[in-house]
Parts: sequence; structure tokens; C-alpha cells
Amino acid sequence: MEEIIISPANPRIKNVLKLKEKSSERKSQDLIVVEGLREILMAKENGFGIKTLFVCDVIAGKKSKELVSSVHHLVRISKEVFEKITYRENSDGLLALVQPRHIRLSDLKLSATPLLVVLESVEKPGNLGAVLRTADASGVDAVIVCDPKTDIYNPNLIRSSIGCIFSKQTVAASYEEVIKYLKEKNIRSFAAALTAKKNYTESDYKVPSAIVLGTEAEGLSEKWLKASDEQIKIPMLGKTDSLNVSASCAVIVYEAVRQRFIRK
Repeated sequence: MEEIIISPANPRIKNVLKLKEKSSERKSQDLIVVEGLREILMAKENGFGIKTLFVCDVIAGKKSKELVSSVHHLVRISKEVFEKITYRENSDGLLALVQPRHIRLSDLKLSATPLLVVLESVEKPGNLGAVLRTADASGVDAVIVCDPKTDIYNPNLIRSSIGCIFSKQTVAASYEEVIKYLKEKNIRSFAAALTAKKNYTESDYKVPSAIVLGTEAEGLSEKWLKASDEQIKIPMLGKTDSLNVSASCAVIVYEAVRQRFIRK
């Protein structure tokens, strides 16, 4: 089925804007907004259903032809309409409404020696998006967002993750649920904290491991520090007292990866 829309006042276009701006709308309609060919393909290739694909033929190139031909519900839109509903300049003339996947901790598929990233109360979509890129690149089993303060399908998060929200298992859960899960699965938790005595390079991540990180502003809560199996720190050798949470994640996760490759 194919439609053509040339007016920004069209009800369908107004609905796209609602979905972009309000997590409550995304939740009630069970739809998320995905911009760009790479991100849409990531969603499609990882089994996320594309309900509607909006295409601006003036902008979309030949490389999007295969995607366009594979979608059941296609809406062609004018450049004026496309510019109204997109966040960024380089969106390839494509925007999709996609059905999200809601998975629980019990749904996670783990490797024999899992490596997880746990984030507590993450607030900024860009930070979570960057962590997901690291998780995807390093082969982390899953990212668990504990007591989240942001929608894991926020359009800004999707963009900053360059679609890795679709390739990497991502779960939102409460502190109590996560602690219980880690204990049941015998996964050792490593809490990153400035007050820790042990440097991150001194820990053994060759066992089933969860790297636990808090926000830049407040770090991890006391309950996480008490519940963790080990507390670790990244040495700060300059003027600043901490790294961005996504940078900290990359540093520690790749130390875990390094140790595991050495073992092999």
C-alpha cells in the first residue's frame, strides 16, 4: 500500500511529531521513530517490524531502493514535510515507524561466560546511545538499564547509538530485579566508583561479569556500591575527577575483552 503526503498539516505527519516528542505516545501506540537508512536497516535486520516507511524521493538515493521495495506500507512525502519530521540533516530521505521489542531479564540470551553492562539511572539519551555502540563493538551480551530516567527508544538515543539499540539486547529493570538476576546467574558485579581502592586493571573479568556504572553527576548509589562484588576505579591523572559514563564504559569493557582474548 502506498500513499503520498505533501502537507505538513496532514494528521499522519502530526502523529509522527507526537511520537518523536512524547514517550507516552510511543508507549500507548507501541511505535518508535527511526531516521536514516543505516538505522532502519539495523532495525529490520534484527527482526523489528517496520509498520510505515516515509520516503522523500528528492533526497533518498538509489541505495535505499531495496529497502523501499521491501516495505508493505510506504508513504511518499514532499521535502517540506520531510524536513518538518526529521531531527538531523543527513537522514537519507527516510523515516520509519517501527514496532519496539519489549524484553525482560528472563528473555536475555547469554553466552557461556557473559559480559554485561549495567547502567544506573541514566538520564541522557546520548550517553546511553554511546554505551550501546561500545557494547555492540565489544561483543557485550546485553545492556541493562537499571531504574531508567530516559526512554530506551528515545529518538535521540536511537540516533546516537547509530542503530545499536536494535543489534544489542537492551533491558530496562529495577534495582531489585537486576541484583536478583545477577545472583541467580552467578554473574560477578564490578561497580565503578571514584572511592574504590582497586584500579580496574587489577580485577579478573574472565568470569561471568557485569560492569556497573552510574551517572557523571552522582555516580553509583550506595545500594549498588554495597551490593556489588567488587568496586573498581579508573585512575584520574589530570585535573578532572571523572570521565563521561560512556568513556568509562569503553575503558573497562575493553579491559575485560583484552583479558578474555589473552585467555584464548
